[in-house]
Amino acid sequence: MSGNRPYLYPALNNPPATLTFRDQYAFRPTGSTTAAVITLLQTVSELLSTNPFDSVYALDFSKAFDTVRHATLLEKMATLDVPDNVYNWFVDFFAGHSHCTNFKGEQSDFQQITASIIQGSGLGPASYVVNAADLVPKYNSNTLIKYADDTYLVVPAGSISTRQDELHNIEQWSLANNLKLNRTKSLEIIFVDNRRKHSSQLPAELTDIKRVDSINILGVTVTNTLTVNEHVDRVLSNCAQSVFALKTLRAHGLNRECLQNVFNAVILAKLTYAVSAWIGFTRAAERERIEAFIRRCKRSELCSTETKTFAQICEVYDNQLFSKIIRNPCHILNQLLPSVSAAAENYNLRPREHNRLLPERTTRLFDANFIYRNLYCDIY
Repeated sequence: MSGNRPYLYPALNNPPATLTFRDQYAFRPTGSTTAAVITLLQTVSELLSTNPFDSVYALDFSKAFDTVRHATLLEKMATLDVPDNVYNWFVDFFAGHSHCTNFKGEQSDFQQITASIIQGSGLGPASYVVNAADLVPKYNSNTLIKYADDTYLVVPAGSISTRQDELHNIEQWSLANNLKLNRTKSLEIIFVDNRRKHSSQLPAELTDIKRVDSINILGVTVTNTLTVNEHVDRVLSNCAQSVFALKTLRAHGLNRECLQNVFNAVILAKLTYAVSAWIGFTRAAERERIEAFIRRCKRSELCSTETKTFAQICEVYDNQLFSKIIRNPCHILNQLLPSVSAAAENYNLRPREHNRLLPERTTRLFDANFIYRNLYCDIY
């Protein structure tokens, strides 16, 4: 869609006061599921340094893309810094759609479609981002993290008394935007640091939102103690099934080069999905299981003997992403970086990968997070 890149996307970097895109990680330049998971895990980890627990609510909006009201959406688009002719094009894009029902040879009258952002269209995904841009927490102590309609509300222990009020605020926003918050499909998980000597009393479970011990965050399974053992189990199980399929293809004559291309495109892609976000939360035994899996694939000649170890692959992914964040002030994860070090600006210090302040390493979770892990990685 020609209006997205030159007009709509740049407008998201300079929004009006009524809209915010800092908490939205989908359908934006530099946005990704990896970035969203990194932000959520870092937010939770930071709060756990001063709170005994954090409550996170994975919110479900029923048929979100299909129910966005055009009139409400276009009101928000009108506040963006886009040329009038482009805005008029947006209006024209959503206008003039109708539908009817045909059943047993009988056809209903045509009715105008005044909602839905037309999934699969070029403008549709970015439009939902604009529509959700005025959904903000009611209390400053709480945090919203969004990936399109996947919305996560983080409430620290110190603000747990606000959770019902916060959920009600989100419900009221939903009604105003022709959406519906489905509490029965929403989930609650309470993250704790299991290495703390003293545990605290957890809040009572909400009657209409199920509490779980592990949660799938945009494809990455995390437990309530911030471990990813379930994620590693699931990924390795899926990869083992793909290995069986590759061996079957080899038995039917697929040559080695093609097998290795499929391995990289399918199996390696599964292993490295959002890896920069979760690798820091793995234990040594879990990393060794992945390394052993890759070694078996090499012996079976399903992947090239030149394939890096999993640790080397993760290092490459980390370096590439961190370099992009440091060098691009508009990168969606740049907001997670600490401020620039005054010493780096005023003194001729030895060259380093970045010029940022090094935050204090307060808890065991510090080094697990992508940003902090990479801030320190080049000083040893």
